[in-house]
Amino acid sequence: MIFYKTKEEVELIRKSSLLVSATLAEVATYLKPGITTLQVDTFAEKFIRDNGAVPSFKNYKGFPFTCCISVNDAIVHGFPNNDILQDGDIVSVDVGVYMNGFHGDSAYTFAIGEIKPELKQLLRVTKEALYKGIEKAIVGNRVGDIAYAIQEHTERKHGYGVVRELVGHGLGRQLHEEPQVPNFGKRGTLTKLHEGLVIAIEPMINLGKKDVFYDDDGWTVRTKDGKPSAHYEHTICVQRNKADILSSFDIIEKNEKANTNLESGYY
Repeated sequence: MIFYKTKEEVELIRKSSLLVSATLAEVATYLKPGITTLQVDTFAEKFIRDNGAVPSFKNYKGFPFTCCISVNDAIVHGFPNNDILQDGDIVSVDVGVYMNGFHGDSAYTFAIGEIKPELKQLLRVTKEALYKGIEKAIVGNRVGDIAYAIQEHTERKHGYGVVRELVGHGLGRQLHEEPQVPNFGKRGTLTKLHEGLVIAIEPMINLGKKDVFYDDDGWTVRTKDGKPSAHYEHTICVQRNKADILSSFDIIEKNEKANTNLESGYY
């Protein structure tokens, strides 16, 4: 069942989503070579709780952490651990918060130190694809139009692998609601978009092929060919002429640029 949101509910989701953005912005000030992803997770959890919210992911279906932190060939759902971040790594940080009865959800991929040109392009193209998908999230279109726009820009135009096994989703009172929002598909197919539909659009794009496998932890999804993957996510509300983006990258990008341990400017 799809739950359409009232204007009041959309504003509550916006508050949760903007707290996610603020959390990722704080992470952008904290990231540097030499720290562990477990330290990042602890840092993010404290920030969320200090701001009166609860981490959405922690204990969700048994997931034991606040953030999904996925490094290099890890696509999504990575377990924070004691591995040290290195210069040249790319790191996807996916965060959700629950506040005032509603969830917010967003993800951002950071470049630690100086990364290879091919990775700069992967991050740039993946972020571009997210916004191309969002452009299609208007009343009268279908989920397949979002999916097609993302696949067209990443797979057909740039030859990247678009992950099939994992998709975006509706959200609101529950972290994952209907409909599913894949990053591949045909125009004019799947769920029709109506005003008040809140969805998380999240391209997961591999530098190499689309094939994946799961780590022994049962959560971390990696590229089968070992090549890096990028991941960006916004929570948006479908509107008549232009989607309303409820999360924000603005403060994240500002802090990313200010942190000399992170490379930016490729978007």
